[in-house]
Amino acid sequence: MTAPGPPEIRAALEDAAAAVRAHSRLAPRCGIVLGSGLGGLAEAIDAETAVPYTAIPCMPVPTAQGHAGELVLGRLEGRPVVALRGRVHLYEGRTPADVVFSVRLLAALGAPVVILSNAAGGLNPVFQRGDLMLLTDHLNLTGTNPLVGPNDERLGPRFPDMSQVYDPVLCTLADDAGRAAGTPLRRGVYAGVLGPSYETPAEIRMIRALGADAVGMSTVLEAIAARHAGMRVLGIAVITNAAGRETGPRDRTLRHEDVLAAAAASGPRLVGVVRSVVRALD
Repeated sequence: MTAPGPPEIRAALEDAAAAVRAHSRLAPRCGIVLGSGLGGLAEAIDAETAVPYTAIPCMPVPTAQGHAGELVLGRLEGRPVVALRGRVHLYEGRTPADVVFSVRLLAALGAPVVILSNAAGGLNPVFQRGDLMLLTDHLNLTGTNPLVGPNDERLGPRFPDMSQVYDPVLCTLADDAGRAAGTPLRRGVYAGVLGPSYETPAEIRMIRALGADAVGMSTVLEAIAARHAGMRVLGIAVITNAAGRETGPRDRTLRHEDVLAAAAASGPRLVGVVRSVVRALD
């Protein structure tokens, strides 16, 4: 399924939201997007219903390994939430409108807050495999933007401010959760790239020089669309490999299976942080 163009997107979102509400009338307080290998967080939700993406009109279906393609509605820490088990990416041949349709659906369902998670390569040399990094800012290196084209003012303003994409109050809540669990979170700038090839050593050096602490193939376009819609955004990256220590060819081939395994191993810590943030929401 492919998301429609700007003139029809509002109607498509209304149809998609109606299809979800046919399964549950739960009004989510928070939306959660689960990245590669992080779908286990959905198991922590006291689910009321789970809707396959294929049952939602215009909802793009992921093809990447580790992305189940399922929307879960239920309660986490007593708060109503909606979780997306998987996302689509530009490298799957998708358009920017496809990539952000699911986040716009969260807004259409009424969620004022979205937590975006991902698996990322660490560029900061002090980062370790398995660290959690709070996104404090991002670099959009994908070469595109989901807001290009005619703007529908019902979705958001023509020129949204991006000076503070990631909500500082939500970041503080996540910081507090990490410290309380004895595993403080890193903070840093996330670079979103097109993919699907992993970065060359020269590209790693370039992206580090631009000021990024981690790099991945998702999240940035979703964050832009979420802020366009007026949502508060929290971004958390699981550092799955320490790319920042690599100045030449890798000692071993980086495989997607390794990324999924590293993300899954950090899953319990991510669940703990997300639980604490959701519990603290007003």
